[in-house]
Amino acid sequence: MALAGNYNIVIDQGATYSQVLTWQDSNGDPVSLVGWTARMQVRRRMPSTGTLVDLTTENGGITLGGVAGTVTVSIAATATDDLPVGEHVYDLELVNGSTVERLVMGSFIVRGEVSR
Repeated sequence: MALAGNYNIVIDQGATYSQVLTWQDSNGDPVSLVGWTARMQVRRRMPSTGTLVDLTTENGGITLGGVAGTVTVSIAATATDDLPVGEHVYDLELVNGSTVERLVMGSFIVRGEVSR
C-alpha cells in the first residue's frame, strides 16, 4: 500500500457529519473490504493521549462497503456539539488481522456553532 492520503476534514459543531471515501488500487479499482474493520481517532494534537472522537466499525461510527471499497464515516450532531472549536488531528486505519493500513490522515477542523 502507498502512503496514507492527506485529507483535511472540516465539520460544523452541532451538525451531523457524514463522509464516504473509497479505497482504490493503483488502477483506480475499488479494493474489497470484506473481512476488514476500521478505526478512526481524533486528538487535539500529536502527541496526545486523550481522544475527542473514537469511531470504529464495532461502535457504528464507520461502515464498510465490502467489495465496493467504500468507507462511510458518520458522527451524530449530539457528538459534534461537544467538540472543541479549532484544528485537531486524525487518522483513519483499516485492519485485517495483523495488517493495518492507514487510509487517510490530516487536520480535523471544528467550526463553532452560533445557534445553540
